[in-house]
Amino acid sequence: MAKKPPETIGFDSIAFNPRFENGDQCQIGSVVSGEHGGELGAGFARLTKAHISWTIKYDEVLMCVEGELKVHCDGKVHALKPKDCLWLPSGTELVYEADDALVFFAIHPVNWAG
Repeated sequence: MAKKPPETIGFDSIAFNPRFENGDQCQIGSVVSGEHGGELGAGFARLTKAHISWTIKYDEVLMCVEGELKVHCDGKVHALKPKDCLWLPSGTELVYEADDALVFFAIHPVNWAG
């Protein structure tokens, strides 16, 4: 697949959709996906009363945009406030926790699910 040309994605144009079985706790708004022809994925997650266990299957960088996000992993709690970032390597077992947060994420590779 050929890579799409550069494009601006306005936040107001992003459609948020429930994330798997955690739809009441997490909605994802994709910014960059496999449809763009690259290896990077990125988007926003809205977390509401969230307590989500997950083992990531990709490298991930998170940036808290609004609210507070706690990521429990490796016996530590990483508390992110607006503009804080967190690097997570593939294979990390974690829990995402937030009462009300907007988080930007970037993942590699975007096609981690196969």
